[in-house]
Amino acid sequence: MVQALEWPDLVDENDQVVGQITRDDAWAQRRAVRVVNAFLVNRRGELWIPRRTASKRMFPNCLDMSVGGHVERGETYLSAFKRETHEELNLNVDALDWRKIAAFSPFETGLSSFMRVYEIRTDAAHDFNSADFREAWWLTPAELLARIEAGEPAKGDLAELVRRCFP
Repeated sequence: MVQALEWPDLVDENDQVVGQITRDDAWAQRRAVRVVNAFLVNRRGELWIPRRTASKRMFPNCLDMSVGGHVERGETYLSAFKRETHEELNLNVDALDWRKIAAFSPFETGLSSFMRVYEIRTDAAHDFNSADFREAWWLTPAELLARIEAGEPAKGDLAELVRRCFP
C-alpha cells in the first residue's frame, strides 16, 4: 500500500509558517514542523501508553504517546489534536475533559518539533485504531520511564515529554 505524502507547514524558529515540506523531508533534513501529542490520564495518575504497529514507517513496535501526529498544512494545533484523537482513538475531543499542558520549541528544548501537549482525563479503555497501535497499558510515569530505561523501544520524544509534563 502506498502512503499519501503528508505536507506539514515548515516553520521558523518563532513557529511562523515559512513554507511547506513533506513529512519525510522534514525528518531527513531535521527541519522545524509542528506536532501535537496527548496523554490519556486516569484518576490514579497512570498514562495510557500504546505500542505502535510493526507496519509504521517510523518507530515501528515502539511505545508511543496516547495520541500524536503532525499538524497538517494550514491546520491549527487544536484542530490537529481533535483530528488525531478521532483518527487514533475514535474519540470526540469536544465530549472529553481535556486541557493543554505544555507548548515546546525544538530550539529551546531539543525535542523534535514545535509541539503542543494535551492531557485527556479518563478512566475508560479505548477503541484504538489497529492500524496505528497493537496493544496498550495504563502505566505510571515512573513505570513507563523504567521500561524505556531498561531498553524497551519508544518513540523519540516520549521519555522527555513524560519527564517534562508528569514530573
